[in-house]
Formats: sequence, C-alpha cells, structure tokens
Amino acid sequence: MKDNSENPLRLSSLNHISLVVESVEESTDFYQNVLGFVPVRRPGSFKFDGSWLFGHGFGIHLLQSENPPNGINKKTRINPKDNHISFQCESMEMVEKKLTEMGIEWVKQRVEEGGIYVDQLFFHDPDGFMIEICNCDDMPVIPLNGEIVHSCSRLNLRPPQPQLPVVKS
Repeated sequence: MKDNSENPLRLSSLNHISLVVESVEESTDFYQNVLGFVPVRRPGSFKFDGSWLFGHGFGIHLLQSENPPNGINKKTRINPKDNHISFQCESMEMVEKKLTEMGIEWVKQRVEEGGIYVDQLFFHDPDGFMIEICNCDDMPVIPLNGEIVHSCSRLNLRPPQPQLPVVKS
C-alpha cells in the first residue's frame, strides 16, 4: 500500500459526523446535556427535519429517520468493539459519577500498553450509537515509522514541511 503520509486530499480536520435518529429532539437533548454540544444554525433550505450541534472541535448533524421507530437499528448491548466515537476527558471518576447520576448505563474497560493504562467508558446515545469517554492522552500515539511520540490530543501527523535555506547577507 502506498504511503499516505503526504495527505493527498489535503484534509485539514474532521468537520462533522451525521447520525440518523429516531427523535431529533431527544437526541439533541442528549448531545447537548450529556456531551456538552451546542445547537447551531442549520441551513433553512433543507427539506427534512434535523439538528446541527457543535462542540469539541467538530459538529454532529442529527437527521430525522424517515421511518421511526423501524428506521433505526438500535443497539442495546454495549460492545466496546462496535463502531463508536471517542472523547477525551479530564477526570474519569467525574464522568463515571455523572453518567451514573444521569441513569446512563455504561461499561468500563482498561487498556495497558508498556505500563501505560488507559481507562475507557462506553455507553449508548438514545439511538444506540456508542460513545466512548477515555483518558487516552495517557497513551502515546506512535506513527509506525516510530519517529515521533505524542499524546493524541496534541498529535498532528502532517508531513514535515521542507525547510527553506537560510540566506545570510
């Protein structure tokens, strides 16, 4: 496989994810009041119900299912190996406490690599989409070429820019 470290599409960041939901209102409430996203204006030209939220550096676009409740294949079992989105947090203990207070069922997992431990909490949104909260910054992200070690929130894998020669006068 060809080395893609050159960023052939010139991608700069994650803009948003879209989720088809059974209830835009219920899902907006969840993403706003559980995960801290802020509702933002959505183009009025759309001819379908939805909600846009922004937070943590990217957007979540909620799209009303055309056939609720049969339009959503809700997951009920929390499986850490399922599709999910992950958020870094400041305090795992606080997240555990808050999720418990909110009555949200969660599963905890711990990953170890080279004596470094990462805690992960997994839970579902109202439509069964999995959310992970972790202290992943404790785990270094090491590119396969092994040259740079960073934590994931500080990582920028853009290829190095060529250095311009210094001209002395």
